[in-house]
Amino acid sequence: MTSTNQSRGTLTYREITEQPLAMAEAREEALRRKDWTNAYLADPSVQQTFFIGSGSSYYQSQTMAATFRSWLGREATALSSSDLLLIRKQVARDDRRTVVLGISRSGESTEVVQALESVKGLPDWQVAGVTCYGDSAMASLGDCLVSKLGQEKSTVMTKSLASMIVGVQTAIASAAGSAERLQDMADLVGGQADRVREGEQLAKQLIESRHFDRTILLGLGAMFGIAEEGGLKLKEMSTGWTESFGTLEFRHGPKSIVDSHTCMMVLVSEGTRAAELKVAQEMKEYGAHVVVVISAAGADTAFADFVVEIGLPGAADEARAAAALPFLQFYGYFTALKRGIDPDHPRNLTQVVKL
Repeated sequence: MTSTNQSRGTLTYREITEQPLAMAEAREEALRRKDWTNAYLADPSVQQTFFIGSGSSYYQSQTMAATFRSWLGREATALSSSDLLLIRKQVARDDRRTVVLGISRSGESTEVVQALESVKGLPDWQVAGVTCYGDSAMASLGDCLVSKLGQEKSTVMTKSLASMIVGVQTAIASAAGSAERLQDMADLVGGQADRVREGEQLAKQLIESRHFDRTILLGLGAMFGIAEEGGLKLKEMSTGWTESFGTLEFRHGPKSIVDSHTCMMVLVSEGTRAAELKVAQEMKEYGAHVVVVISAAGADTAFADFVVEIGLPGAADEARAAAALPFLQFYGYFTALKRGIDPDHPRNLTQVVKL
């Protein structure tokens, strides 16, 4: 970095590197809050479970809902806060026993708070939340699972998002009574410090090696929310152009934008590894610079220009989702520095969005 760049992104850098501690604390809090888990996740008589959020909180809601469906075998849906607030009849049934979990780093986002307020009085509806601030407006509306070490000073969400995902996934594993999934979460948290170090090195190497006009992120299931979040980090920090798609959906039209100036990141799930790597190889043939983010490299990833190994090859795909975050966060961070932009102060953005 130049001396000028050294003064940029100080807060963001520190908070990315602090995520292992925040994740560990969030996991311990989820294990301690069995009352919260039993009240809002473990009741099989609940007919609708909604995870709602805005921006990054909506994207992590997608990962949380995917985990809930997979590990508990019950229905759950991720909604943008505004959908529940403004068009509830199109996305929900008022006559069903329902839990709504608001996801908000600050607990002050207007859309989340107003969405929860709008349904709090409905019969058989419960509201609760996941946040980093236990004294927030959202926490006053319903019981919240709190990630205290996820609190941030920077505008862009990094450790807060990672810690809230881990907290919720740990609670889901606990509700499922799954020792295997609980071990997955312990293994995820235990290895995250190494992923932060490796993610920094790999992202810096990639950004220094090439210029990209656009970055496309692909993923399925729990990884799709992470793909969307990775793209948002790049947009927020660097104003870079990025899009995210379901991996196989990208082949149905959007692939027309691929050329030699495209960075194509594929966040591979082990359960769909062969199908997703086939898409990645096709994009390589169209000229894209292909980055494969995967549990472990193999002969089937030899075609890729860049392989990011995030480990946990024996874990559930959902548990591996947060392992991809350090590389994606640093990719946005180093892109910003290369462009002379301060990732601590993104253009047009504030930490809390209020109407």
